[in-house]
Amino acid sequence: SGPKTATCSVWRSHIYYYNAEGACKCNGWKSQNPPPTPPRTDQQPNTVNLLEPCRSCSHTLGDHVTHLENVSEEEMNRLLGIVLDVEYLYTCVHKEEDADTKQVYFSLFKLLRKCILQMGKPVVEAQESPPFEKPSIEQGVNNFVQYKFSHLPSKERQTIVELAKMFLNQINYWQLETPSQRRQRAPADDAAGYKVNYTRWLCYCNVPQFCDSLPRYEMTQIFGRTLLGSVFTVMRKQLLEQARQEKDTLPPEKRTLILTHFPKFLSMLEEEVYSHSSPIWSEDFLVGSTGEQIPIHTVISAPPVARPLYYSTSPVSVDPSSCGTVSPARKTASALEPSPGGQKRKPSDPIHHDETKKLRIVGDIPMELINEVMATITDPTSMLGPETSLLSAHSARDEAARLEERRGVIEFHVIGNSLNQKPNKRILMWLVGLQNVFSHQLPRMPKEYITRLVFDPKHKTLSLIKDGRVIGGICFRMFPSQGFTEIVFCAVTSNEQVKGYGTHLMNHLKEYHIKHDILNFLTYADEYAIGYFKKQGFSKDIKVPKAKYLGYIKDYEGATLMGCELNPSIPYTEFSVIIKKQKEIIKKLIERKQAQIRKVYPGLSCFKEGVRQIPIESIPGIRETGWKPVGKGKELKDPDQLYSTLKTILQHVKSHQNAWPFMEPVKKTEAPGYYQVIRFPMDLKTMSERLKSRYYTTRKLFMADMQRIFTNCREYNPPESQYYKCANLLEKVFYTKIKEAGLIEK
Repeated sequence: SGPKTATCSVWRSHIYYYNAEGACKCNGWKSQNPPPTPPRTDQQPNTVNLLEPCRSCSHTLGDHVTHLENVSEEEMNRLLGIVLDVEYLYTCVHKEEDADTKQVYFSLFKLLRKCILQMGKPVVEAQESPPFEKPSIEQGVNNFVQYKFSHLPSKERQTIVELAKMFLNQINYWQLETPSQRRQRAPADDAAGYKVNYTRWLCYCNVPQFCDSLPRYEMTQIFGRTLLGSVFTVMRKQLLEQARQEKDTLPPEKRTLILTHFPKFLSMLEEEVYSHSSPIWSEDFLVGSTGEQIPIHTVISAPPVARPLYYSTSPVSVDPSSCGTVSPARKTASALEPSPGGQKRKPSDPIHHDETKKLRIVGDIPMELINEVMATITDPTSMLGPETSLLSAHSARDEAARLEERRGVIEFHVIGNSLNQKPNKRILMWLVGLQNVFSHQLPRMPKEYITRLVFDPKHKTLSLIKDGRVIGGICFRMFPSQGFTEIVFCAVTSNEQVKGYGTHLMNHLKEYHIKHDILNFLTYADEYAIGYFKKQGFSKDIKVPKAKYLGYIKDYEGATLMGCELNPSIPYTEFSVIIKKQKEIIKKLIERKQAQIRKVYPGLSCFKEGVRQIPIESIPGIRETGWKPVGKGKELKDPDQLYSTLKTILQHVKSHQNAWPFMEPVKKTEAPGYYQVIRFPMDLKTMSERLKSRYYTTRKLFMADMQRIFTNCREYNPPESQYYKCANLLEKVFYTKIKEAGLIEK
């Protein structure tokens, strides 16, 4: 069993010479004391007398190596490397306890031994060659970063990219559990599919780490969603547990990143990994209303943290006693170095956000001023901010819940019963917990009715998990064909209320539905719930046509039908933070403006004397603040007269010689990136259609659209361009016609 070693082949760094049967070429001549397994060091070659006679035949030692006389030094070194790998695999075969792993080791052992005999290069024979699934794990994580965090400022987004790097690096050196271990832990999973991927991982990722002669691939580049889904739950649990254990040894600058942001990152990624409709696993991944694909940045590189083993670039050691597999000794490899014989990473150059043109709207506060004010708000050393208490009286209702989610104290999962998949114990336990919460918090609802809906496969529930137990949730049923979702139950356990969990639950549900292109909620609220739903944006003004929901949703006596229309542009879980920050900015801008007004005027006393009304411009100091009287114009109240006047003006503008650039919407092929710079495009054709449909009920709407055309042109084109000049000339013509029509003062 195994190869037979011969003294005559102790030559040039312990090279072993085999025939097809693994015996010495001279039929069974072998050493009494075969040499030990050679250490993996660059030691000097052994020197032997090639004229020494063989102990079992008339051959000399040189007769056994004559076929290597014309081999180049480079080729000889390659063959020697394969020999060392054969010895390592031979050791692995004998020490391995798992049958599946042992079989793969033995197959690779025979492959490399054959390469030595035939002086060829090892090629793993398989029905498929890498990559095995598209998009890859690396591509999927990149898509996830773009999909979920592209709206963040560059600094915050860089934090997410660092987390993605860290996560991908962990996967590349993750030790998969053996198929037999997986069968014991999750017998209901696809055992055959996992075994295939496990074999591929051994051949292309794991064994090549210590066998340089085999081509090595990164796990994140050749595997996709299937393998990630099979390891993610266990991997996430172990990573978070190890992070908690090593929290005292983490560098201070990485502690927040790892203990606060990383759990949130993994929780959000987990939802996308196991969601059947997640767009990040589409080969035609698209983001944004423009339908243009966001550039993909390769985020895998050296991880940002180096100190703990948990985040190091070195492979993670696995305790053999924990998995029954004795992994061979591994060489430390940098994540930036190309893999021997494998595919070299080609990280693409990231696009710097500073280089892209900012989106601007006329009337916007200059970005330079906004950045300056933001610095005073967020800088602790500045006199203006930030607030000393994170949870002050002005904090949003969901502020505490958001902070707990970032720290990993609470989690959100959309779960439901299924008739197609085998029951998952954890999900079933959560569903039972939700049934208990709803039954306790909604005592007027029959328990049998609550149980039937919670476990109904047509219903889903957004569950709120704290310390592994359910503390709240929203049960709902989606009607994609009708364009709405019915909210059936919504409750948080009584001892966890008044912490903002209800608001944060609803915000997560809104983002979940925006992702699934359903933009309307309907629910029947009892007298105790109306106040809650009003705070979440619900009203009695139902936007969904009655024909769409009649006969679809359940009627409840004594309850009020309420609806909520979602805006797909709003990140609801961060909405309160954005509004709060905007209020702070406005407040600081007002303070700055007040500081600039040095002269203090006495208060108005005329009202005490009986005066009921005065012109605004007569107030002392009002003009010094920058106030200007609004230009008064003739507002035509007759709709037909307004339509006729606006139509005449629009025809004059369209017939002008400088109107040709603005006649139709800008084509993407003619102006690349136009719709990334211009958020609100407008053109004369669109204005004609709006005028025809009686959209312009006031002159201000008409003038705003026309002004938008000229502003967009100047925003996108340089001043020296002919388009810029056409916009200036046509703008003068337009305002001349507006004044002639008496719509504004001359």
